[in-house]
Formats: sequence, C-alpha cells, structure tokens
Amino acid sequence: MQLADHPAHRRLGAALDDLAVTFRGMTARPDETNCECHWGSSDELALLKTPDVELEPDLLRRTWQATDWTDSAAVLRRVLPQFAKVLVAGRADPLFGLQEAGQAFARGGWQQWPDDHAGPVREFLHAWWVHSLTDPDAVVPAHEVFVMCAEASGTVGPWLAEWEERTGHLSDRRLVEAAAEWEYELLGDSLPWSGWYGHDEEEMRAELVAWLLGHAAVRLRASGASEDLQHRIRLLGLTDEDRWMDPHWPGHRY
Repeated sequence: MQLADHPAHRRLGAALDDLAVTFRGMTARPDETNCECHWGSSDELALLKTPDVELEPDLLRRTWQATDWTDSAAVLRRVLPQFAKVLVAGRADPLFGLQEAGQAFARGGWQQWPDDHAGPVREFLHAWWVHSLTDPDAVVPAHEVFVMCAEASGTVGPWLAEWEERTGHLSDRRLVEAAAEWEYELLGDSLPWSGWYGHDEEEMRAELVAWLLGHAAVRLRASGASEDLQHRIRLLGLTDEDRWMDPHWPGHRY
C-alpha cells in the first residue's frame, strides 16, 4: 500500500508490509466449517484454506464478522494482511461501527500469540492510531480508530497515553471531534460504543472519563473547544441530581 512520505505514513506502510510478510501462507484449519446458509458456500470456505488468495470484499467482510469459527485465531491470521489494508482504507463496512473489527481481533486472541506474530499486530494498531492523529487526510476518523484499537486490545490506556504524546492543532481537533462524539453516551453512564462481552466495559468507561476530565479538559480549553462541549465534559465529574440539575445539563433523554 503506497502512503505519502511522512513519518507516520512510512511507519504505517512498514507495519502493513510486516503483516503481509508475517502472515504469508497462513490458512484456516483444514477441518474449519461454517454454515452455508448463514456464512457462505463450500467453495468460499475452501478459499480460507488456500493461502495468499485475495478474498472478494463481501467474503472478507463475512469472514471477519463471523463469530462462530472453530479456530478464530487461524481465520484471523489468514485474513489479516488484506483485512488491515481494508481497515486503513476505510472499506471495512461494519454494520454498527469499527468496534466490530476490534472485536474480531479480540476473538482471535492475538495478544496471546507468540511475539513474532503478536508484535506485528501490535505495531500495526499503534501505527494506524498515530497516523489517524497526525494525518490531515486520514480516511477513518480518529475516534473510530480509537474504538477499534480499544476493542482489539481490551483497554483504552495505551491509546490515551499515545494521544497525550501527540500534541498540536490536528491532534487537538481530533480530540474535540471525539469528545463531541462520545459525550452523549458518557453522560448516560455508558461506554460510547458496544463493547465485547470479554472486556470490562465499566473499567474502560471509567478510565476514559478520568482522562477526559483531566488531561483532555485542559487541551479542550486550550484548543478553543466550544463552552457547551467543555461543560458537557465537566458534567462527567458530577453524578445523579448534581449532573441533571446543573444549569448546563444538555437535556439528554435516555
């Protein structure tokens, strides 16, 4: 995949190339099965057991979205090089949001793979995340990449830490966009995306809220975010009637 000559672009390009090399020749298990009525044909299943054959977009989507593989890790390794490129290009076409793609990574248990396999996946996620924060022409909004990475890893901590390091106008603008996207669900005491059952959603939400109230609040003020948005983030630090009775409560209904 050709990316512009910029440090973040070069890093992402190298990460994509590393995935292609690392997972070259991978296949689903020979005995892997899935329902022909709900997933696809026997011929399509055979393609997953054939190495290095590019899948049609619809078949790729059905493959990574399926939750009932016998060996999800093997299936993920089979599709990872193509899947990663599709994600970066904004062509993953999830039904509900990029958390679905992150959950596909989580189902594959990539963090438990040997380091020569887990390392390239980790580097891809970090490279894509940094790219989304620093490239003005990034195809996928940074807040969506964040959700993908959080669900893939089961934590928000590393991605928030990376955001703290990426200062500047563009990264701040991405922060304003994310805060505006997330405030409604967070003020309703929910995670702003549908999490996977294997993750502690309350812990993730609490860490995200603490970061928004602390580090992010300072950056929102400095970046000229609207007073209305700043108040909505401030309200995350209040509970129950203190929040609802505040003069700046936006009137959300849940």
